[in-house]
Amino acid sequence: MTLEKFDPNQAPESYDPAKANITVTSKAVNHFKKQLADHPGHVVRVSVKRSGCTGYRYVLDMVEKADASDQCVEVTEDFQIYISEQAVPMLQGTEIDYQLQGLNRQLQLNNPNVKDMCGCGESFSVG
Repeated sequence: MTLEKFDPNQAPESYDPAKANITVTSKAVNHFKKQLADHPGHVVRVSVKRSGCTGYRYVLDMVEKADASDQCVEVTEDFQIYISEQAVPMLQGTEIDYQLQGLNRQLQLNNPNVKDMCGCGESFSVG
């Protein structure tokens, strides 16, 4: 699969670079809802952290409350995800999916802004 860099010039007129443009698949929503059922009152928060040989890694947490500066993305009527302010530009156009591959299950972030990934998949850089 070829990932293209998110181009705000080709986005709808309502595009705001300070607002998170993130999508979450129904499989990922179901996964998050199951996880949150065991942690009442928590929310899902996505951030990035400097790490690895390439630059950054994704951090997905269940937290009691989002930071005041986080962007809230309304995914469905009953599910929101929060994106850290610093991660918003790096995650523009990203799709969060939940993959089942044989016995393995994992969240996958399909980020069109990724320029390079380390060999082990631990870290990435954006262009």
